[in-house]
Amino acid sequence: MLTRLKVTGFKNLVDVDVRFGPFTCVAGANGVGKSNLFDAINFLSVLADRPLIDAARSVRDEGGRTTDVRSLFHRVGDKYADQMSFEVEMIVPKEGVDDLGQKAEASITFLRYNLTLAYRADDSPQALGSLEILKEELVHINLGEAKEHLLFPHTSTWRKSVLLGRRSSPFISTEEEEGKRLIKLHQDGIKGRPLSRLASNLPRTVLSAANAAESPTALFARREMQSWRILQLEPSSLRKPDSFTAPTRLGIDGSHLAATLYSLAHSIPNHGSNGEYSARIYSQVANRLAELIDGVYDVSIDRDERRELLTLLLTDYTGTSHPARALSDGTLRFLALTVLELDSEARWLLCLEEPENGIHPERIPAMLNLLQDIATDVTEPIGPDNPLRQVIGNTHSPAVVSQAPDDSLLVAELKETVHERQRFKRVCFSCLPDTWRTLAPEGVNVVSRGKLMAYLNPVAPVESELDLNEEQRKLPQLKRLLSTTRRVVDRPDLQLLLPFASE
Repeated sequence: MLTRLKVTGFKNLVDVDVRFGPFTCVAGANGVGKSNLFDAINFLSVLADRPLIDAARSVRDEGGRTTDVRSLFHRVGDKYADQMSFEVEMIVPKEGVDDLGQKAEASITFLRYNLTLAYRADDSPQALGSLEILKEELVHINLGEAKEHLLFPHTSTWRKSVLLGRRSSPFISTEEEEGKRLIKLHQDGIKGRPLSRLASNLPRTVLSAANAAESPTALFARREMQSWRILQLEPSSLRKPDSFTAPTRLGIDGSHLAATLYSLAHSIPNHGSNGEYSARIYSQVANRLAELIDGVYDVSIDRDERRELLTLLLTDYTGTSHPARALSDGTLRFLALTVLELDSEARWLLCLEEPENGIHPERIPAMLNLLQDIATDVTEPIGPDNPLRQVIGNTHSPAVVSQAPDDSLLVAELKETVHERQRFKRVCFSCLPDTWRTLAPEGVNVVSRGKLMAYLNPVAPVESELDLNEEQRKLPQLKRLLSTTRRVVDRPDLQLLLPFASE
């Protein structure tokens, strides 16, 4: 679980300090930098799994193309920043397995990870450049300090179920020795000298190579960061049937929806008579989906033994079955998130771009309720029915902003900054007054009421016909305009129904 992220020097993220709860909704206009926050989270996730250059190439530019390394750094005019830095506070799983299947337990579960990268010119013909690690650290956060770091409302039973262990020394540190910069992996629970690596030659972070034998806690920090995913549900992937041998975890594009639901419904073989357990799972999905669209009676998986295919079916109240390929984009996205909410093994941080896409405005509350239910319940201890999961969504929809819980909302806006005699605009993430983020001792930005009203009352007033003089009314162009362009919001019979007056 990502609880805090500080970034500077990455794209237009400069001196950004964001605290996260179980569910966070980031609102902002197009082009302010909402997606850059997701890119930073995704970049850190890939760094925990793959080489530096692969992580850099995984970040896309505005046109959706793979970017060159230099463009990751903050730029003012033609001048790029020399380095980028990240500081992450996170709660990691207490147990798991490494890439070789070796089981291990973390010695402490509340950690802070620091990473500073610099650009290094590359003489290769592609001239994409490369990255060099200037600093990498993984340290513990004392349990006694936890309440100061976890500002979002939660119960002590939840906190005690996720924060475990004690530690007095770092897990990863960066030190200078004889003019050389060394990154050291301190062995966890094993006495011995730390494993030192020359920073300038490292093709990947030390964290990304952690295993259960050397440092179980560093391994679980790596596992946590690997679980940070940008969920981009593609209707074409959601509509596809699955083979019997398909993966049984939902892909980040929504692939394997049918296989995942079938696996969940049959996760307890021969449970109850006549498939009672399977029927209960399908019923839960159908009941959720009924909150979004009318007429849903049942959701099931058709198992075609001859073709060895699994196909998702939706049955309406007339008894007509509709395969996934015939369902709307919004219905499929809602279905995927419903299945994800039921899958307790999917312990991810989910980043969703504009989750309201394809959803009727009247159903926005149902979508928001589902996203909050996917996230961990901080009033109950962690367990199989309450996995440690987190959701971050971004939007520019007034309907989403008006319905989101006020303490979950962050508003992204551009603010002018002067640094080293250079004037530029950077993205700033502001919270609402009197919410839990304002309890932070520093780095708190509070959104203005004027900025918020752009979402709560987005209808721009127009000049009334009553304000025009007689000569203006007689102008042919204006006469035609007034007779043909009355907006829906301007209708007199709707004025008393609107939450805000349009004048």
